[in-house]
This record gives sequence, structure tokens and C-alpha cells, in this order.
Amino acid sequence: MSTTARTLISDADLRRRHGKLVYRLGFAGMAILFVLIFVFPLYWMFVSAVKTPVELAQPTPTLIPHEWHFETFLVAWQKLEIGHFMLNTALYAVGGWLIQLTVDVAAAYALSKLRPLFGNVILAAMLASLMLPAAALLVPAYLTVANVPIIGVNLLNTPWALWLPAAANAFNVYILKRFFDQIPNDLLDSASIDGAGRFRMLWNIVLPLSRPVLAVVSIFAIIASWKDFLWPLLVLQDPQSQTISVALSRLSFASYVTQNEMFAGLALASIPLIVVFLIFQRSILSGLSAGALKG
Repeated sequence: MSTTARTLISDADLRRRHGKLVYRLGFAGMAILFVLIFVFPLYWMFVSAVKTPVELAQPTPTLIPHEWHFETFLVAWQKLEIGHFMLNTALYAVGGWLIQLTVDVAAAYALSKLRPLFGNVILAAMLASLMLPAAALLVPAYLTVANVPIIGVNLLNTPWALWLPAAANAFNVYILKRFFDQIPNDLLDSASIDGAGRFRMLWNIVLPLSRPVLAVVSIFAIIASWKDFLWPLLVLQDPQSQTISVALSRLSFASYVTQNEMFAGLALASIPLIVVFLIFQRSILSGLSAGALKG
């Protein structure tokens, strides 16, 4: 029994005299529109960085600068201490990635292969937390890191204020669990017969087979930590310990920073994430699709 895919334009329309031409023009127009929507803000940010403050202040904006001042990037790097704040952000991102990966892998492995009592209820409660708006959790999370229950430690202005609240990510746990479910239990049973314990099966069998989804979770964790703004703004009150996004927001009100220097700082801060996406975009898509189908 043959099946035909349902599309917006049927094969009969495409076979008409002008059908294929209209289809291609419409497709090209939509592609150009989406490119402009997503790429134009980046273009405007980089172009504004190489303009002069006088040109930026003109009432009529210019798409192409009259003069190109690339030295603004070097001035912004030094004046705004971009290197220092990028190093802070990289430290927070790498530490948060390690802690989040450890916690999420352990939780997903337990729910998928260890089958704890009320495991489905625990998973449902984790997924239900995704329905809550992030703003609703700010106050209880802040009170928790300001005075950790039982031990009474203040974690403000420390990396742990960023690492611990992000350690358990329900979305990542769900993705990892779906992937772990595809690993045959017979493979783990064979390893158990050979004397492998639960941790050894995780380390030697499950994790090597899960490299695609681990890469996706890692990229998500690093990108989320790098671009986060509101939570670091609340818990990192010391200017020298702030992330790049919080520092640029604070320096935007400084009288000694010009508009083109601020645009240059924003452009420099966005380069690492753009590079990460361009390098790992294929890994992101393949890792997500790897856990989408059963079997």
C-alpha cells in the first residue's frame, strides 16, 4: 500500500506551468525572511561596534558605517575588562557543566535502569517542575543559597550559588532517561553475570554508548550557563565575580563607556556561543534525534 506525504502544495500544483516557479520563489522568500529576522540583530550589533559615537547618535541610522573603526574592539576589551569577565563566565560554565552532568546522569540512570520504587512518580514530579515559570522560583532559590538549610552557609558571591541550583535539570534528565531506555537490558545483564557492578556498568557500558546525547546535554548546559543573566545578577553582587552578561549590564550605565564600545563588548561576549553553535550544530541535531525513537 503506497502512501503519499501531505504537503502544503500538492504534486499536481507543482506540475502546473507556474507551480514550481511560485513554490521556489515562495520558499526562497521565506528563507530570506527568516535569515533577516535572526541574523540582522547580530549584524547590527557588530556594525554598531565599528561606528563612531557621532554616527551612532544620528537620528537616521546607517546600515553601512561611513568609517570602519575596528580598533573599538581592542579598546572595549581593555576598558571593559572583557577577558576577566569571560574567564569568570568560563569557570562558572565548566563547573556547572560538570556538576549538572554528574547529577543528571545519575538521576537518569537510576530512573531508567535501577527502577526505584515510585520512579514514575518521581519522573512526573521532575517534569511537572518544567511547567513552573522560572520567575516563580527566584525567591525560594535565593533564600536557599543565602542561608543553606541545616548547615546555614551563605553561598552568595561564590560559584556554588550558580552551580547548585542548576545541578538538577528536569529536561536533561528526561532526555538522558529516554536514551538510556534504548540500551538493551540484556547487555547489562551479561555484564552483571561477569561480575560488573552498577557503577561499572554505567561507566563502561552506558556512558560510552551515550556519547551523542551526552554531547547535546553538555552543549545545552554550557550555553545556558553562559547566557544566563537574571540569576547571576541576583547572587553575584561583587563586581569582580560577575559574569560577562551581568558585568556588561552594569558597565552600560558607566559614563566613561561609549555606545560603540558597549556594542563591541556585546559582540565579543557573543562570539564564543556563536562559535560553539557553528561547530556543534550537527551534534545537537543528531543527539536529539537519537533519543526520539524507540528501538
